[in-house]
Amino acid sequence: MAGAITAHLSEETSRRPKHINESGPVRFILITIALLFLSLVVALPLISVFSEALKKGFEVYRAAITEPDALSALKLTLSVALVAVPLNTLFGVAAAWAIAKFRFQGKNVLITLIDLPFAVSPVISGLIYVLLFGAQGFLGPWLDDRGIQIIFALPGMVLATVFVTVPFVARELIPLMQAQGVQEEEAAASLGAKGWQIFWRVTLPNIKWGLLYGIILCNARAMGEFGAVSVVSGHIRGETNTLPLHIEILYNEYQFSASFAVASLLVMLAVITLIAKSLIEWQSSRGQSQNPVT
Repeated sequence: MAGAITAHLSEETSRRPKHINESGPVRFILITIALLFLSLVVALPLISVFSEALKKGFEVYRAAITEPDALSALKLTLSVALVAVPLNTLFGVAAAWAIAKFRFQGKNVLITLIDLPFAVSPVISGLIYVLLFGAQGFLGPWLDDRGIQIIFALPGMVLATVFVTVPFVARELIPLMQAQGVQEEEAAASLGAKGWQIFWRVTLPNIKWGLLYGIILCNARAMGEFGAVSVVSGHIRGETNTLPLHIEILYNEYQFSASFAVASLLVMLAVITLIAKSLIEWQSSRGQSQNPVT
């Protein structure tokens, strides 16, 4: 019996993929190609942004990022993200939970609708909102009679941002929750747990890192969105310009140092987001090491 088990384990081990222990020129070439590609595509553009931003000195840089229009654009960018990201987080979790854990008619239609923003140009999505809520749109006169302004105002910018960022949280969670299956939820239900208890105590702890990554991607896209927001914003300087739109205006006015200075704000927001993610991961791993499973 022991011999049969040993033979079975040896057979399983032989089937496992082996790591390539390549040494010499092949490994050197692969590492060099990877480093050159990352340097060209990631590092060099980031260095260029800060280099151009500080080209005329720190005083010019400080003036560019502290002028009222730049501060207004920063505030508006954060406001849009603070509304769009939580909405898409709630929807993404609910949609992924329904798709991965339940059977119902229309599941494929729901998945297709979630993926739709990936296939539709952001400019087209912004134009759709103009056709719906603009002054000459389908609902425009009705909204105008009631003093409700969506296009060329914050609500339209939020709607456009929500549309283009819909897939990020849901698409991060759906394959993760499908891979985990429903065994743990079924076990919790058999022990008497209710729907929300199962979600908070079983489902959510299992998807927390995937959820975090989805939120980070959604937030990055929300803060950097240009096409859809550009269509519905009206480009009102100091009122409906987000950071990407403000950068475009400065660049078109040949204020290159100021445009790169404002662009550096977007870069720093992205870095802050990544640092926050790293701190959360470190805190979680620290908690797990202090409370090992026995």
